[in-house]
Amino acid sequence: MRKDIGLSLLLIFLIFFLPWLWGGPEKAPEPEPEQEPPPAGDVEPEEPAQPEPAGTEPARSVDKTTALNVWIGETLRSMDMETYLLGVVRAEMPASFEEEALKAQAVAARTYVLHKIAAGGSPNHPQADACDDITCCQAYKSEEAAAEDWGADAAAYEEKIRRAVTETDGVCILYEGAPVLAVFHSSSTGTTQDAQSVWSASLPYLQSVETPEGEETVPNYRSTASFSSAQLRKRLLDALPEASLTGSPSNWFTNIRQQPNGTVTSLSVGGVEVSGNRLRTILELRSACFTISFDGDQVTFSVTGYGHGVGMSQYGANVLAAGGMTYQEILAWYYTGTEAGIPGA
Repeated sequence: MRKDIGLSLLLIFLIFFLPWLWGGPEKAPEPEPEQEPPPAGDVEPEEPAQPEPAGTEPARSVDKTTALNVWIGETLRSMDMETYLLGVVRAEMPASFEEEALKAQAVAARTYVLHKIAAGGSPNHPQADACDDITCCQAYKSEEAAAEDWGADAAAYEEKIRRAVTETDGVCILYEGAPVLAVFHSSSTGTTQDAQSVWSASLPYLQSVETPEGEETVPNYRSTASFSSAQLRKRLLDALPEASLTGSPSNWFTNIRQQPNGTVTSLSVGGVEVSGNRLRTILELRSACFTISFDGDQVTFSVTGYGHGVGMSQYGANVLAAGGMTYQEILAWYYTGTEAGIPGA
């Protein structure tokens, strides 16, 4: 009997503990990494980021005294929310814009950082709430750097931006009481994009809406990017090594699908299916609203607008503000089903 018990104990030991003697138990396979997200808040003034899951933290009040840790260049700085937002608005929107547009930008910037914190922050900088890298967070510009850019208008522009931040203190864009992913971009072509068409993730408040900016109100609204066939082949193969790029470049791009406003949703590049936004990123085009033309060895992309096209159009907001809209109305226009308010109030 004792011999049987001993053998049973030995078998249990071998089954459950022997794997640890060979370097521990077998690990589950790591999940595939998600596709690199698009930029955050687009710049020129411009853009966020990939739509993030809602955080588990409840919505909380936030005002100008809220403390933040922010990476500015290579330095981790502690600052209050007001200081941070002043830097973001200076960098992200022209100070010559209408004051209601600047207020809308201040609220979007506040909402964006609060949403990011509630969602757990960025893995790029776990020790900081935000950074000044637009491919991760939002741009930031100091008062001194902005004054150098603004020249004789510096004092008036600084005061204007301060009013936009202080007069919207604590206000965020809320959907069902929670701060939204308040992405924005420079300009669109007739309509903005819904999040799903750009990032394959649907959010109820990031839907396609009409936007009023155009060639007469947006500098560099139309742009071109030209490549020789050799330059274009190298750029494409670096990003899409499985593409077959033989023969004439006019045969490389097929099955082009466009929205009514001209935005390319998808196309085949050398037999590889990609989104218009992906090709925009690969070729560093100003937007995914483009056409392609061929002239001998030259391939030219004719582009309209600037940015990923999701959320608030900054130039559109300026046109709406000039037409008499308040910042609350502008935000409700671009973020479907939302309202401007103070979280937790």
